[in-house]
Amino acid sequence: MRAKLQKFTDFTLTLLPHEVSYLLSIQQFQDEDRLNILKRIAHNIEQGNQFIDYDTSLNKRKYSNLKNWIVERLEIIDVDAQFEWMSELEKAIMTDCITPEAEKQLLKAIRNYDEPTFYFQKFYELALSYRHFLIIRMRYTDHKLVHDFIINNKKSYDQSKRINEKLHEVTVDVVNQYRNTNTESKKWERWLTKVFYDEQLDGQNRYLALIRLIFIAFNYRHFEPLGKHLDYLDTYFTKGRYYSKRLLLNYYGNRLLLHTKSEELEKAIYYGYLSIRGKNNEYIHYINNLSAVLQRQSKYQAALDLMRGAFAEMKSTQNYHDKIGFVAFYANALNNTKQYTSAERYCASFLSVYKENVFKHRWHIFFTVYLESLLHQQKYTVIQKIVSKNQLLQRDKNYQQKASYLPTITWYAHAAGLREMSFSKHEFKTIILDFTASIINNKNQKQQLVELLKTIQIHIPEVMQLVRPKLYDWNIRI
Repeated sequence: MRAKLQKFTDFTLTLLPHEVSYLLSIQQFQDEDRLNILKRIAHNIEQGNQFIDYDTSLNKRKYSNLKNWIVERLEIIDVDAQFEWMSELEKAIMTDCITPEAEKQLLKAIRNYDEPTFYFQKFYELALSYRHFLIIRMRYTDHKLVHDFIINNKKSYDQSKRINEKLHEVTVDVVNQYRNTNTESKKWERWLTKVFYDEQLDGQNRYLALIRLIFIAFNYRHFEPLGKHLDYLDTYFTKGRYYSKRLLLNYYGNRLLLHTKSEELEKAIYYGYLSIRGKNNEYIHYINNLSAVLQRQSKYQAALDLMRGAFAEMKSTQNYHDKIGFVAFYANALNNTKQYTSAERYCASFLSVYKENVFKHRWHIFFTVYLESLLHQQKYTVIQKIVSKNQLLQRDKNYQQKASYLPTITWYAHAAGLREMSFSKHEFKTIILDFTASIINNKNQKQQLVELLKTIQIHIPEVMQLVRPKLYDWNIRI
């Protein structure tokens, strides 16, 4: 039997904390019941709070009216909804089918324009199309209003276009470095920061600058500035500016990344669950990141349950970076729950279909978990065949320039070689100690190295016997 107010309850669980905080800040309810319902929504959607049922004795119309009010108020400030509105208007203008009511709304928006909107470029280009529409119809008064707007804002529009074009140039360097080339992206950090904090610019360019600053932080493993940037953005969302559910989910997803790198894993999980409260093109990306944090907290079953619930979206996504990441994190969760055979079969099956995409996008993380599933099963010969067939040692050598590099694949291969008597324990000893010495002052890499050695130590006991005294000297306990 369906619970009373279930439809309303389901609706409230799609809402986000920033949305409800904003609604509370603008409400002017005379009806105390409506205000109390809104406050209860705020309580119920906060993760960790005990859910309090909604009062079924109240008139159901109060819930229905409040739901409509919430939807309407959020739509008013939704920048993505505004973009759709502009796109529909542009089509109507270009096809000569714009309605009088739509024209009134557009003229009012142009007349009341006083600050850069999020999609300012789109709004300006809409005005350009509308100016053509008006002059040919000899609507001189309306044409003057639109023409004056275009002239007065041309400098801002030209600047916005220049910045947008330069952002693409910046992105090439940023993404190429992230993908492991010799490109340097640090040089863009100051300029991107200036763009992000320039309140005279349109929101879209500012947000694009922030995303690239996040990439640079990961390229150089320097995350301290991100806290300041995200706190600044938070003030905008709190005031209902630059809002859309898509952008807010992305903000939560970036908060997860920041808190993960700060080792604030419970906070990361909190924001991770918020980031998947809605489904869009980034949904699998957010699922992957949350799964990774859950597994760092040894919440392996929670990670498996999370990912199993997202299989449909994973299969349908055309983003192979996210798709391959999903497979890797899912197989890793299987490994962590000792389902090694299942992890092996899942990876082998995926590789047989998507091999080209695996190597084009995320071969390193994929083969790390694939080889680990085989290592746990002591399938050393199979590991050697896969490593040789796919030239993984050479690929891994080229991958070393990554700031976060760990020789996981190479050491798995060496462990298999040692057991198959095709690799020397003394050579392996030298390799382990040389790498350890090179990262000894990097706390994050050092911890990851410890985890790697814990994984392989039962397969290379004779090597561990040789390296353990020196590791102890470096205060590394395995």
